[in-house]
Amino acid sequence: MYTKKIEEDLDCGIRVASKVFGGKWKCCILDAINRGINRPADIGRYITDASARVIEMQLAELLFFGAIEKCAEESFPKRTEYRLTPLGESILPILEQMDRWGLTHSGFIKDRQRELENAEV
Repeated sequence: MYTKKIEEDLDCGIRVASKVFGGKWKCCILDAINRGINRPADIGRYITDASARVIEMQLAELLFFGAIEKCAEESFPKRTEYRLTPLGESILPILEQMDRWGLTHSGFIKDRQRELENAEV
């Protein structure tokens, strides 16, 4: 089993939050589940830039840390859905603030991104 060479400082709140909710698609996955998009395939259609494998991995991490719960029906075909737990719901106000911040500053960020892309050419 792999062990990290440098011990993680889990006494720092930002590091704890980053461990649970950090990752390229975790916040988008939580947002999708909050919007009622509960099945893995539907989440994949909602987040078009992420591969199914990456979504499954990040769902597994969110499940491991208790931010979501998996609900599987014993029907054919098997139907799996995810729901937010109280822990997962507790991050929603922060996600809403991040969304507002992103929408407020999206024009500036888009301009900077274009400048960066033009500078690389």
